[in-house]
Amino acid sequence: MPIRNVVLLSHQGAGKTSLAELMLFTSGTIQRLGSVADGTTTSDYDPLEVERRMGINLSLLPVQWQEMKLNIIDTPGYADFIGEARSGLRVAEGAIIVICAASGVEVGTEQMWSDTEKRNLPRLIFVNKMDRDNADFLSILKGIQSKLSPRCVPVQLPIGSQKDFQGIIDLVTMKAYIGADSQEAEIPSALREQAEASREKLVEAAVEVDDELINKYLGGESINNEEIFAAIRKSTIAGRLVPVFAGSALKGVGSRQVLNGICSYLPSPEENGAIVAKNPSTGNQEEIKPDSESPLAVLVFKTTADPYVGKLSYFRVYSGVISGNSQVWNANRNSMERIGQLFTMLGKNQQTVPQVAAGDIGAVAKLGPTITGDTLCAREHPVILQGIEFPKANFSMAIQPQAKSDLDKMSTVLPRICEEDPSLQTRREADTNEFIISGVGDNHLEITKEKIRRKFGVEVKLDLPKIPYKETITVSANAEYKHKKQTGGHGQYGHVLLELEPLPRGGGFEFVKKIVGGAIPQNYIPSVEKGVNEAKQEGVLAGYPVVDVRVSLYDGSFHPVDSSDIAFKIAGAQALKKGLSQAQPVLIEPIMKLNITVPESHTGDITSDLNTKRGRVLGMNPGNGINVIEAQAPYAELLRYALNLRSLTQGRGSFVMEFDHYEEVPAHLSQKIIAEKKTAS
Repeated sequence: MPIRNVVLLSHQGAGKTSLAELMLFTSGTIQRLGSVADGTTTSDYDPLEVERRMGINLSLLPVQWQEMKLNIIDTPGYADFIGEARSGLRVAEGAIIVICAASGVEVGTEQMWSDTEKRNLPRLIFVNKMDRDNADFLSILKGIQSKLSPRCVPVQLPIGSQKDFQGIIDLVTMKAYIGADSQEAEIPSALREQAEASREKLVEAAVEVDDELINKYLGGESINNEEIFAAIRKSTIAGRLVPVFAGSALKGVGSRQVLNGICSYLPSPEENGAIVAKNPSTGNQEEIKPDSESPLAVLVFKTTADPYVGKLSYFRVYSGVISGNSQVWNANRNSMERIGQLFTMLGKNQQTVPQVAAGDIGAVAKLGPTITGDTLCAREHPVILQGIEFPKANFSMAIQPQAKSDLDKMSTVLPRICEEDPSLQTRREADTNEFIISGVGDNHLEITKEKIRRKFGVEVKLDLPKIPYKETITVSANAEYKHKKQTGGHGQYGHVLLELEPLPRGGGFEFVKKIVGGAIPQNYIPSVEKGVNEAKQEGVLAGYPVVDVRVSLYDGSFHPVDSSDIAFKIAGAQALKKGLSQAQPVLIEPIMKLNITVPESHTGDITSDLNTKRGRVLGMNPGNGINVIEAQAPYAELLRYALNLRSLTQGRGSFVMEFDHYEEVPAHLSQKIIAEKKTAS
C-alpha cells in the first residue's frame, strides 16, 4: 500500500489536534469524534495534555484514505516543545502548516515555516477556524504570501466566513462542497467571478514546472483538470508551489479535501528518492534506496519512558524490513539490539504487527542501549542516518527532591526523563553542588517537573541556580601562623610562614615549596599543603572557593616531640586564612559569552536590555533581515535570559550562551552578595 508520512505543524492553538481528530473521524479510523476542550482527542492522551488542553508530545495517527496509508504526526505548537516538532519533521516527506483564520501568521507559524524550508519539505497550508469571529480568508492569505512566501496559492476558497461559513469551493474542479458531509453543489453566483480569477492564478502558478503546459497555457488552449492536478503535484513536490486549503475542524469542514490533498500533492517515500547515510566502517557517504529489498536502515525518532511498560521507541524504516523477534545492529552504539514485538501506534493505542517495511513508521518496546537519533541496521551493512537537531537547552534551574530521601531516586529518574526528551539536559554543578536541569523555557521545565511526579512518584522543586562566585586576592601578602597547644603528654606544634601572590585570571591555584635548610622537615610539607587546599575551599569574604592565587611555603619551625601532621595541617589552613584577609580579597563572577540571533528590527531593544544587565556588545553581523549580536554579560544577570529574549522579540530571537571567563564583581554588588551569604548561613 502506498504511504505518505506527513507532519502537522502550527503556532500554539491554531487547531492542529482538532484537524487531526477530524481526519481520523472522516477516514473511519475512529467512530467517535473527540475534542480538545473535553480532553478526548486521540493524539492528546497524556494526562498533562488533557489537563492543560495543549500538546506536549508528538503522536502518531495512521489513517487509510484512497487506498493509501497516511502516517499523520501531530506535534505540539508551543515553542517550549519544538523538539517534538523537529522529531516529526525529521521523518516526514511532507508537512501541513495549520494557520488560524482569525490570528493569521504567528511566531510559531514562521518558526515552523523556516524549519520546513531548511529541510526542503513539500507542504500544504490549512487555514482553520473559518467559522471563528474575525475570520478573514483573503486578509490571512495576504499575510501568508507576504510573511511566508508568494508561492502560497489557494486551491480552495471558503464560502462565507465566521457564523456564515458554509463550505469551500475547489478551484481545480470548480465545484462547491457544503457542510460537514461535503455535499457537492454549484458555486454561489456571488463568488463565481472571484473563483474564476483565483483559478486562473492557480493554473498560472502550477504550469510553470511543465514546458508543454506553459506553451498550451500561453497559446490559450484549455488545460483539463487532470493536467492541473498533475502540475500542482509536480510544483508542490519541487517546492515551487504551496497549496492553501480552508475549513473548520470544529465544524467538520475541509478534512476530506486535506486528506485528498495529502494523497494528490505530497510525495511518497519512493518519490522522495534515495537518502544519504554514513558508513561507519569506511567513513564514506552512501545512498540508501527507499525500498524493502535494500539492507535495513531504521531511525529511532522518539522515546517514551513509562514506569510500567518501560521504554517505547518510535522508529521510521528508510530501507529494508524490520521484523519482530529479531536482532539488529545499533551503528551509533556498536552493539546488537534485540527487537521484541513491533507495534503501529494510534495515539496511545498499540496494535501488534509482524514487521514494518521501508517507508513506514512503527514502535518497539524495551530496547536496550538505543536512544532517540540512533540508527538500527544490518550488522553486515552498517549505516548511520542523519540524526535530529534538537533546540538548545538555554533555560536552567536547580532541581532537588522535596524529601532528602528521594535524592537517589531523583538521580536515576533524570537520565530517563532526558532520554525521553533530548531537548532537556542535566548536569551536576561542582562549584555549587547543585543538580542543574536545562530546557527550552520555563513551561518546559514545569511540565518536566510534573512528569517526574506523575510518572515516577518523585516530588522535586525548581529554583534559580546559585551563581558559582569565587574569591581571589589583589595584592601580595605574607602570613605567619603558629599552632601551639600543650595538653597532658604530647603537645601540638606547627609553625608556617606563607607568601600569597595573585595570579592572572584563570591561573588556578598553586602551592609552591620554598623551604630551605630544613626549617620544616620534608615529611610535614604535604600536611601543610593539605591544610592550605582544604582552607581554599572557603574564602574569607563569603565562603566561596579561592582561585588565581600562588601560595609559597617559605619558612617555619617544628618541635622534635610535639610536631605532627595534624598540627602542620591546622597551621597551613590558618596561615592561608590570615594571608587572604591581608591581601585585599575580592569576589569574582562568571562572565558568559552570548551569540544572540534576532530580527534586525529588535536590535535596539536587545542592546538596551544588555546594558541594563551589565553586558557589553562586542560585535554585530547583520544579514537577510537578521542580526547576530556577539556580547558578554555576567551569568548572575542572565538566569532568566531565555524568557527575557522571548518577550523582547515575541519569540523570534534565539541565543547560545557559554562560559567565557571570571571578572571582579563591582564593589557595591559585592557587599550585597557577602551580606546575603552571611544572612543565609
